[in-house]
Amino acid sequence: MSDGEDLAPGADPERGERARKLFSGPITFLKSAPALQHLPDPTMPEIAFAGRSNVGKSSLLNALTNRNGLARTSVTPGRTQELNYFDVGEPLVFRLVDMPGYGFAKAPKDVVRKWRFLINDYLRGRQVLKRTLVLIDSRHGLKDVDREFLEMLDTAAVSYRIVLTKADKVKASDLAAIHAATEAEARKHPAAHPEVIVTSSEKGLGIAELRTAVLEAVEI
Repeated sequence: MSDGEDLAPGADPERGERARKLFSGPITFLKSAPALQHLPDPTMPEIAFAGRSNVGKSSLLNALTNRNGLARTSVTPGRTQELNYFDVGEPLVFRLVDMPGYGFAKAPKDVVRKWRFLINDYLRGRQVLKRTLVLIDSRHGLKDVDREFLEMLDTAAVSYRIVLTKADKVKASDLAAIHAATEAEARKHPAAHPEVIVTSSEKGLGIAELRTAVLEAVEI
């Protein structure tokens, strides 16, 4: 599937093309922030990626940026333990933030607690955070741990949008049902975007739409 073919109905094709060019251009790793004092200066818009451990976040970031090794992938849940920053564009347009996975993680409880505090403090206090993209595995749909995270975003008044991952692993009929159920639930949350994006990192499904959605959030 080539870029631009999977834009959502009614999407702005001009913005879609700008998003394609932007994600095809310079994207560089900036830094890892294990605590708030290590965050870069809040001078640029930020788009954060969040999700349960092993939801496919690193794979989606790699597909989004058309790079194999931008974000590390691992079969071990909880590998990402810091806020990882990536600069997009030259000159710089915005930053992507790869957040630590929430939920199950093969790590000591005190480490998991540290991650949770980092995520909470970042979401509540980051004025340049334009939107959080919450990744949900298409095979499972929303789980209680996801709902807890959505409620945290609602409470913090952080705008977010749900993105279904690994859509190629699900039968079309099951995927349609999960998509409909997820959108119905999203509409009950005050800070959620009402439309859910369906993606597959392996097949490229929804990647152009996601790129456009990211740029749209930056430009709001």
